[in-house]
Amino acid sequence: MKKQQLNRRQFLATSGLATGALLATPAYAMTNRNKRKLALVGTGIRGTSFWGKRILEQYADLVEFVGLCDINPGRLDFGKSYIGADCPVFTDFDLMMTTVKPDLLIVTTVDATHHEFIIKGLDLGCDVLTEKPLTTDEIKCQGILDAERRSGKKLIMGFNYRWAPHFTKLKELLAVERVGKLTSVDFHWYLNVYHGASYFRRWHGLRDMGGTLLVHKATHHFDLLNWWIDSDPVEVVAHGELEHYGHNNPFRSGKCRGCPHKDKCKFYWDITNDKMAMKLYVENEHYDGYIRDRCLWNEDIDIYDKMAVQIKYANDVQVSYSLTTYSPYEGWRVAFNGFTGRIDSWQDIPWRREEKVNQAELHAQEMSQKAEKEFSDYDEVMVMDNFSDYEKIRVPRGGGGHGGGDRRLQDKIFRNPGMADPYQHAAGSRDGAMSVLIGIAARKSIEENRMVRIEELTDLQPAAMRNT
Repeated sequence: MKKQQLNRRQFLATSGLATGALLATPAYAMTNRNKRKLALVGTGIRGTSFWGKRILEQYADLVEFVGLCDINPGRLDFGKSYIGADCPVFTDFDLMMTTVKPDLLIVTTVDATHHEFIIKGLDLGCDVLTEKPLTTDEIKCQGILDAERRSGKKLIMGFNYRWAPHFTKLKELLAVERVGKLTSVDFHWYLNVYHGASYFRRWHGLRDMGGTLLVHKATHHFDLLNWWIDSDPVEVVAHGELEHYGHNNPFRSGKCRGCPHKDKCKFYWDITNDKMAMKLYVENEHYDGYIRDRCLWNEDIDIYDKMAVQIKYANDVQVSYSLTTYSPYEGWRVAFNGFTGRIDSWQDIPWRREEKVNQAELHAQEMSQKAEKEFSDYDEVMVMDNFSDYEKIRVPRGGGGHGGGDRRLQDKIFRNPGMADPYQHAAGSRDGAMSVLIGIAARKSIEENRMVRIEELTDLQPAAMRNT
């Protein structure tokens, strides 16, 4: 088969849907029927590591991969080797699904293509697990909701933040109305100049691929808000600008490698020092033209790098949210205002920690999928009652990625799906839709300079209390 030479946008727009073939044909029929059969589409870093290698390391006694799919055959072959899977690989998604007939499809492709694989997987009678965000616009979102309803199969959202002990403690306090009836929330997230900048190097910098960071990144944060508040959003007003990255620089190049400006660019990134990125992306550029160390000053970058959102919920709670992508530190702050007091919490604010944080290493530490270990470090929650003093609550930090949320999420999905879930950590299609619809509404609000109602976007009707 002649290799397809696709340009970057063509690759990102199809991401696994191009006509392809079965690239390797081991005895895929000889599967262990006692194990859950998994297929994965999208062998980028998230697919190969978090939903690939880590799954086999932790749950090989319960699951097996029966197929991997990607449009890039080089990345596909490397992904198979890295994951350690003994299964066929495909460049044709439909062929994979009809050949291996998985029990669960895992979708980790470019955000804008999630809906295509989710819908096909559901319609083929397969449960689907998708990375966040659910999708990138309201039309695709409605298509997913319709597919789940008609198929009778289950859609699982990979929302790992919910499962972290720190966020769970906040949920516990809110569930018992520790500070009375909740009235408003202030939530501010700061991406540092390493992590934040990385989005503008990748395909995420193009809104038709990732829907802007109001969708790709903030869906995590909006899901936490929906879960904490236990209500659905009804109205969204937002502001956003691209004022730092993209065209906002006097010099630029195609990519960091060979850049003539590297000595004066503080954002220069030497990808050759990242062995995984070299193996997964650089060595396979010739298949599809995707450049992983793309210049973050490119003029076609069209997402926002600062965002502010006001959200009104069906239970009358008001939220002020912001996302910054060029902060000197990585962290967040949240405050919950109630009739009888206030809850404050934060994470990784440098002057709040006893030890200094190396901001260049913080993102890698957060995303680490290495074996967990317990840390003596803890997060703080401050609860203050009106006319009284404050109470400090120390929450031990969990080991592993996303504050321990990664392991807990995957345990629920693969090891003990029937486990008790009193705080509704497990997330499905409605959770995925409501979180992404806030981001879609915020983007629409910025573009159209108006307030956007959630009920405009899909047939989901916001509920004042989500779990009743």
